[in-house]
Amino acid sequence: MPDYINVSEDLKNQSSKVRISDEVIAAIAGVAASQVEGVAAMSGNIMGDIGSAILGKKSTGRGVKVSSGEKAVALDLYLNIRYGARIPEVAYKVQENVKKSIESMTELKVTHVNIHIQGVSQDSLRASTEA
Repeated sequence: MPDYINVSEDLKNQSSKVRISDEVIAAIAGVAASQVEGVAAMSGNIMGDIGSAILGKKSTGRGVKVSSGEKAVALDLYLNIRYGARIPEVAYKVQENVKKSIESMTELKVTHVNIHIQGVSQDSLRASTEA
């Protein structure tokens, strides 16, 4: 019977690394941003939207650009905001939630969370005028 204790000790002595892909970081950021009240949607680019439509898959990292290093990451998020929401408050809450989520789940240091407001969603405005 093999000695498992020696195997784990051998692994501790080796320098192992865990690399988290930019897609995983983007997915975490996208979910964290979408959870903030006032965010209508993440805004992707037209090529990404066409690619997702052709491949038939929904991207949770849509609207997120990741620049990662070995121990740190910077993000650019492209958002659509709900009509009537206070943009500076929503942007600040998104920055906080994204930073907290990524740092707690990955142990990477978040250096920047840049917010780019791409548009305002008027869905709630249409619903109230149609009623």
